[in-house]
Amino acid sequence: MQIYRLLLYFFLYSFLGWCTEVAYATVKERRFVNRGFLGGPWCPIYGVGVSAVVTLLDGFQDSLLLLYLSSFVLVTLIEGMTGFIMDKIFHHKWWDYTGLPFNIGGYVCLPFSIAWGAACLVIVKGVHPLVERLVGLLPEAAGLALICVLTAGLAADLAVTTAGILKLNRRLDMLERIGAELREISDRMGANIHENVMDAMERAEVLENMAQARKERLDAISGEAKERLDLLSEETRERYDMLRQRYAELTGATLQASRRLVRAFPRMESRRHKELLEELKRKLEEVTRKR
Repeated sequence: MQIYRLLLYFFLYSFLGWCTEVAYATVKERRFVNRGFLGGPWCPIYGVGVSAVVTLLDGFQDSLLLLYLSSFVLVTLIEGMTGFIMDKIFHHKWWDYTGLPFNIGGYVCLPFSIAWGAACLVIVKGVHPLVERLVGLLPEAAGLALICVLTAGLAADLAVTTAGILKLNRRLDMLERIGAELREISDRMGANIHENVMDAMERAEVLENMAQARKERLDAISGEAKERLDLLSEETRERYDMLRQRYAELTGATLQASRRLVRAFPRMESRRHKELLEELKRKLEEVTRKR
């Protein structure tokens, strides 16, 4: 029975947490933003955090100070561990408190921990008694069926979201490689132009002091070299144009794939492709403004 209630608490508080995040984003950005990590209407970190507080800290309810301090510590640990683990798994930092005082690695900070502690007091004393009565009114069979349906939905959502993030990472890897090759080709073309100009200048100086026969021989050799250079340059330009087109196509697809996550986590930071992700975020913001 305890596990049954705990699971219902988890899903209910996950939904309420999602509602809170959406309301906050609506006030801040004046538009709807799905602020959850997952696509569905739930934020599991809220479900885990609040369920842990109402279950593990039940013995502290008689003392508001102890309840607040213990909630402060417990929720901070959950938020910090969640941020750290998600960072290591997906190679993205989903939220960042770096600019706020007394932060630890950007995963947690004192101002938000204080706010979470106060929110837990309100939930434990004001919200959870109503939730307990609501869960008690739900027939057990209906509750079990609801848990099964929600668990299946959460598992599917988690699988789809994880696959999407891994696909985003692969696309960022490809964009990084294509960008590096484009820079290499551009540098090579610039170096060829420099070398050709210098060779022409040196050849002009030499020809002033050469006999006509040697001049004609040098012109023939130079013509052959120029033909080889033109052929190489043509192949290089074709490769460069192909890579630019592929880069543009891949950028468009990546923007579509990352749109929801970037809006949900505007402070998201890629560990492997920080500059590239920031560029994509700027382009997404430009597209949003044009609309």
